[in-house]
Amino acid sequence: MTLTNKQRIAMLSIVIAGVVGSAALVLNKSHSSAHQDEASHDHADESPSQATHGAKQAGAPSAAPEEGFVKLTPEQQKAAGLGFASAGPAKLQSASDFPGEIRFNEDRTAHVVPRLAGVVEAVHADLGQRVKKGQVLAVIASTVLSEQRSELLTAQRRQEAARVTLERERKLWQDKISAEQDYLQAQSVLREADIAVSNALQKLAAVGAAPTATQLNRFEVRAPFDGMVVEKHLALGEAVREDANIFTLSDLSTVWAEFAVAPKDLAVVRVGQKVAVSSTAFAEQAEGQVSYVGALIGEQTRTARARVTLANPQGAWRPGLYVTASVLGTEQPVALAVPLSAVQTVEDKPSVFRVVDGGFRAVPVKTGRTDRHQVEILQGLAAGDRMVMENAFLLKAELGKSSAEHGH
Repeated sequence: MTLTNKQRIAMLSIVIAGVVGSAALVLNKSHSSAHQDEASHDHADESPSQATHGAKQAGAPSAAPEEGFVKLTPEQQKAAGLGFASAGPAKLQSASDFPGEIRFNEDRTAHVVPRLAGVVEAVHADLGQRVKKGQVLAVIASTVLSEQRSELLTAQRRQEAARVTLERERKLWQDKISAEQDYLQAQSVLREADIAVSNALQKLAAVGAAPTATQLNRFEVRAPFDGMVVEKHLALGEAVREDANIFTLSDLSTVWAEFAVAPKDLAVVRVGQKVAVSSTAFAEQAEGQVSYVGALIGEQTRTARARVTLANPQGAWRPGLYVTASVLGTEQPVALAVPLSAVQTVEDKPSVFRVVDGGFRAVPVKTGRTDRHQVEILQGLAAGDRMVMENAFLLKAELGKSSAEHGH
């Protein structure tokens, strides 16, 4: 079959177009491969921080915070009020605790009675009022007192008359005008008058009444010492008996802390031992000594009563307040101890926050003996280790907060 010229030209064009297309395809694949190699090389040259930043931006999970570590800036530490101390040897003082109650110091408590029957004319003291020794608490009108003062006045008049008579008889006897017997008789009358006056004065002193007054029946009831009126049992116009308890006055500058001691503890509680008294009502604490331990065991309670006399200058220890009496024993030396406030419970383990570079680390410890202020450390710390002593609970709270945020 013979091809024409037109057919030859068409076939040649088709071949040339196929060659050109193949060359273009090969060039495109080579350019794409080179671009991918360049991108891989660029990623390999990135720094680790850039890679991490990229991973964070891509949503990759961050690393967990260091376990038991709390980081605070100096400003945060100051704001938290953290206090620091070093672990070291100490002396622990054992203590035995007993529940007790504050009571009036009965040696400085008085039940004021009028000692004379009468009617209340005035009341000058109120319940809860502080009074001074000799201050008038009430005024009572008493007929008995009127009679006693009248008796004194009569005796004083007779005494004065007897003294004048004695002087006259002495002069007459010295001048030999009258007999000596008259002079001796005048001496006897004066002695009897002196006795009568003394007797009347003693009667008034026995009831605490002044020998003289503008009104013979006026009796002033006065405070026997400085103290507070803790009970009041009279009113204006009321008739009172001579033995009626009209006021109870107590000097609250000292009080008693009384507590019960079981027979098994009598060897622990002895007169003269130091005692620390505290209450859950407030943070104040007082120290005193055991001043009394009962010699008898109560029939009902089967315990003995012990007593501590406490100074109470501010009046904080009020009678009726429940307290804890800690009877202190002997001091025991230990090799390593920390304040009680430094020990916190972290993950159900006693721990302390030790000072490390950049912050604080919760260190589990094994504790031993303890007293009211310190606790012995058997394991976990070494002498000289710095730790948080005050407000360590804030670090515990911060540690729990960080753990919760990471878990979330």
